[in-house]
Parts: sequence; C-alpha cells; structure tokens
Amino acid sequence: MAMAELGGYRSRVTILYSSFGVVGVAALVLGLVGMRKLHSDYTWFDTWYYTIQLYVVGSDPLQSPPAVMSWQLQTARFMAPLFTLATVVETGRVLLAGELRKFRSRTARRHAVVCGDTPFAQALAEQLFAAGHQVVVVRSAPFGPFELRHRRLLGVAGDARSAGVLRAAGLRRARYLYICGDDDQFNHRVSVTAGTELQLRRSAPWIYVQLNRQQTCHLLQARRLGAAGTNRFRLDYFHVDDIAARMLYRRHPLHPPAAGGEPARLLISGEGSFPRVLLVETARYWRSVGGARDLLHIDVIGIDAGRTVATLQARFPFLAAVCRVHAHNELLDTWLPRITRPARYDRIYLCHRDEQWMLDLALESPELWQAVGEAVFVATYQASALAEAFHGGEHNDLLDEVGGKLVVYPIITRACDAKLIADDLTERLARRFHQRYLDVSRAAPSPTSAMAWSQLSESMQNANRAQVQGIAAKMQALGCVIAVRNGEDGLITERELERLAELEHSRWCEERRSLGWRHGERRDDRRRTHPDLVDWSLLGEVSRDKARDAVRYMSEMLADEGFTIVRLNEPIGATTV
Repeated sequence: MAMAELGGYRSRVTILYSSFGVVGVAALVLGLVGMRKLHSDYTWFDTWYYTIQLYVVGSDPLQSPPAVMSWQLQTARFMAPLFTLATVVETGRVLLAGELRKFRSRTARRHAVVCGDTPFAQALAEQLFAAGHQVVVVRSAPFGPFELRHRRLLGVAGDARSAGVLRAAGLRRARYLYICGDDDQFNHRVSVTAGTELQLRRSAPWIYVQLNRQQTCHLLQARRLGAAGTNRFRLDYFHVDDIAARMLYRRHPLHPPAAGGEPARLLISGEGSFPRVLLVETARYWRSVGGARDLLHIDVIGIDAGRTVATLQARFPFLAAVCRVHAHNELLDTWLPRITRPARYDRIYLCHRDEQWMLDLALESPELWQAVGEAVFVATYQASALAEAFHGGEHNDLLDEVGGKLVVYPIITRACDAKLIADDLTERLARRFHQRYLDVSRAAPSPTSAMAWSQLSESMQNANRAQVQGIAAKMQALGCVIAVRNGEDGLITERELERLAELEHSRWCEERRSLGWRHGERRDDRRRTHPDLVDWSLLGEVSRDKARDAVRYMSEMLADEGFTIVRLNEPIGATTV
C-alpha cells in the first residue's frame, strides 16, 4: 500500500514537472518564431535576447506593442511569465520546505512520533503512514531537501533525548510514541525525557520502547506492570523477536489435525532468543486454536536444549500442559542424518546465529526438504532482501521456493507491525479480563459490555485497561512485587485475598463514579446506575465473589505471561489459597 501511494505521488510530480517543462520550451519556440515575424531584420542574437526577456516580463520590442502581433508572440508573452512564476514558486517552496516541515511537525495532532536512525524505525514510520497515520520522524541525521517530500512524512532532525526536540515533534499532542534506537540506553533516556514532558498531561500518547535484548525486555515489563498505576501515561517495552514470533502464525497458521489424525510434529533448532520465544508462542497459538496436548509434538534441538526447555516450562506453566516438548542436547549436524524421511515433521524452524551457514544448509540439503511435510522456515535478521527475492509476490518472486517447502522468514521486517506492537502486555491482559467477565457473566451479561473486545466502546476498553493498571496498587498494598516466574507462584493467604478483593472493588467504584455512574437499585446503562456502587461492607456476597474471582484470575494471567507475585514482607494470615 505504501509503495503504491509513493508510486502514485511520484507519477503526479513527474507529470507536473513535465508540464512545466513543456510550457517553458513551447514559450521559447513560439517566442523565437513570433520575434522573427515581428522584426525580420533582427539578427539571431537579437531574436534570442528579446525572446529570453519574455520570461522576465520585460522584452524591449513589446514596450510599445505593435498594432498587429502574431499569435505565436501573443501566446509566448503569456506562457513565458507563467513558466517563470511557477519556477519561482517551486524554488521558494523547496527552500522553505525545512521550515514548513518543522511548523507542521510542531502543530501536528493525534499523530505518531517515531524516534530512531535505524532501518526498523524507518520501516515502521512508512508502515504507520500506509495505515493512515500522520507520522513525524525524529532522527539525529539531517534530512535531505527531497527525502521526506517523496515519502510524504514529517521530520525533525536532532537528538531525541532533548525535550526541545520532542516538543518540536509535537509530542504533547501525539497519539503514539515509538522509540526505536539501536542502543538501549538511548531508548531509556528518550522514554525518561518523554515521561517528564508528559507527567502532568491528562491525555498522553502511548509509548512503546524497543529493547535489543529479549530477556531484559521481559524483566522490564514486570517492573513496568508494577509501576503502571503511578502515572497517567501508558508505556510498554517490546522486542522484535516477540513481535515476529506472533506475526509468524498470523501469516502461516498452524491447523490442528482432524479427529483421529496424526499429531502435528515440529522441530525447532537454534540458539539465542528467537527459538525460545518461538517455542512459547507456538504453544500459546496452539492453545488459542483449541489444539489438544497430544496432537502437538515439538522437538527442540540445541547444545543446551534441555536446560532451555526446563527454564521455559518453569516460567510459563501452560507450556507443558499445551503440547509435548522433547529436548535433544545435540547439534543439528548430528541430528539431521537420523531424521526419518519422508515427511517426519510438519514444520522445521531453523533459528541459528550463523545465518550464512543456516541459509547454505537450507539451500543445499534435500534431506531437509524431504523430511518436512509443510515447510522449512529459516529465521533471519539480515537476509530480508533474500526473503523478498524468494517471496516477493505472485508475479515477482525471483527464486524457486522448492515447491513451497522453503520459507525465508525475515524477523526484522515481520516485526515491523504497528498493530502487534500496540497489542502490548496491558492490552493483552485487558482483553483477558474482559473475556473472563464474559465467561462468568454469561447468564446475565450487560448489553453494553457483552460483546467482543473489538466491538467495545473506547470507554469500556479503558475500564479493562484500568483494571490492569490497578494491579500495581494492589501489590503495593500487600508489600508485594511482580517478578519473572521461575517455577513457583507466590501464594496469597485468605486474608490477603479478601484485602485485594476489597481494593479491587474500591478501584472499580472510583473508576465508575469518575464516568458519571451512581448507585441505583438495578443496573441501568442508560442512566448509569449500578447496585454495587456501595462500600465493601454493604456489598452482597455474590458481588464480593466476583471481586475475589478477579483477584484469583489475576494470578493466573500473570503466570501465563511468565510473571509471579513475590512477597517482600510477612504474609497477612496463614492459610493460603
């Protein structure tokens, strides 16, 4: 879409400039002919000189117009000044383009600000523009006079860590801020500067910070979740591996086998963060499509595969419950000759750091092609151009895909998806809270909230997001924090459960009252009345159980995302739940 719009814009510019050129040349030719007819005794030098004067509206022979003037000269004396005027206007526009761009950037509203000099930042900006957003790019390198003009983007050159530069990009009126530098410390500094600028704003942009180490990203997500209730703006961290793994199953769905069919078999080989993220995302996707545990078998190949799988199963409890994972502590070189052919696996994922070796192996090993029923996926950070050559389009693929059995998967390119970046931890947990509400209220749901997440009003979605952000206040009240899970969940005592349920009810009442709701004998969404808008001591037992259920479900959701509750102080009460 972006390339189509860019091509259309360039075509219009080419037509406009060609028209200017035709007008200028036509004025010159007609002027020469008209001058020769007006004064045939002029030398060619005089003819050229007086014709050129037409472009500045001051040709000497026309200061006292003759009684009869040829149509060629009549036409030329209007076309030449028109060409001059258009040239002056275009030249002025180009010279003032930088200042105009700064003004438009500073006054933009509800736009997206993308900070960073990386190819990822550039690709993300273009993807956002293609989706219909107004985009302001912030980078340290100066922009060329025609660079953003052809891309139809706005831009500010400067250090994004400076508050003045962010203000010049219209940060306070932006809808989104994406921080995509290649250095994590740079990204943290930009986020701190943005947070300082936005701390008193009632309506602040959503901030997404790219981190270049997946483990650090997960750790900081826990810290952010524990601090989400202390400020007004929303912030989350993301890593390209997480986004690319989620995108993989959107582009290449994995379907459960039919009843009585053979289990789906996958092989994941490699080292680094992407194979770990891919394993977890595969299990999460399999659960979402309703696949049975015995119908998905995953072999993990690697020199340290056993410890990797054990760590992931301790961190994500659903992993062992969703699929059968078998770890093999060996290299792919020794495993490959033992693969039974044909089609022992439905899919093979290669995710090795040595990308050249991995690509060569995938291209030169027929035993790999014969051992897979669907495709061999080669996950790469650097070979995006090669992926385009293989999978450029129906009539634009330059290389044979081995009958569809070879997929070069460009991680960086696939991770450049604004919708998936926006589907952050807060959004996912808010969606799950809403789904839980639908499940427990199926008998008598509210007409305004008994619908899919995408159909909810913005205020109803914000109510679920506020419930996620309220987790931080609950943890602080108990002297607890959220941490990355390592096999054990923090146990909540009966008294702590009651206290958390009371806090959740108080948060809900405050949030409802801020939207104009009040107590009433029955729920009325039109009049905004609700019988539960009372103090905890006056609340019925059925409504109290709903609040307790939300607290219990909170622990389950955190565990699914790889987090747990860690107590810093002595527990309240002794009996755990």
